[in-house]
Amino acid sequence: MIELAPSILAADFAHLADQVERASAGGAGLIHVDIMDGHFVPNLTMGPPLVKSLRRATRLPLDCHLMIENADLFIPEFAEAGADWISVHQEACPHLNRTLNLIKGHGCRPGVVINPATPVETLSEVLDIVDHVLVMTVNPGFGGQKFIPGTLHKVRRLAEIRAVKGYSFRIEVDGGVDMDTVGDLVRAGAEILVAGNAVFGKGDAAGNAAALLEVARSASLQKV
Repeated sequence: MIELAPSILAADFAHLADQVERASAGGAGLIHVDIMDGHFVPNLTMGPPLVKSLRRATRLPLDCHLMIENADLFIPEFAEAGADWISVHQEACPHLNRTLNLIKGHGCRPGVVINPATPVETLSEVLDIVDHVLVMTVNPGFGGQKFIPGTLHKVRRLAEIRAVKGYSFRIEVDGGVDMDTVGDLVRAGAEILVAGNAVFGKGDAAGNAAALLEVARSASLQKV
């Protein structure tokens, strides 16, 4: 099933509840929340208080992407604030298995994220316990970046591993997802599409979301 996860990093924060409602009306399946600490990535964004407010504004699952160091210290707070999915970076977690089980222990769906230069094989020991794998298709830290075509092979590789091993994780992609790139991503095996500027950048978020989903679902019929 193809799902769209609009990233609120690109939304107008002065009208966040309305923007999320419009994206939901366009068919969004979940809301992606980019958490950045200014250390692991060169930007500083939102924390648990915003997630708590967002929880009151939508019934959609909140997909919290932690681009932070020391994630174990903050997972309980994000879970309490209302996160439904929590994903952490392989590169930032020295005890990845423990961190993923901590997420699960707080009632959230655990996900693992890899940067463009990180091989899929670094996840071999945790693919059996994650709900989703998020492939960064740009270097994390800023919105509006250009899609890195070389990341497509990682999506294909994850789909191959899942089929061979019988795993159940879903494949999520984040970075440069728009009308020009979404078809290739879906055909490669992506199922959850994080999109910020393509939804909130200009025009109506509902119409943008619906149009992106239409292209993505059409591409899913072309998968081989």
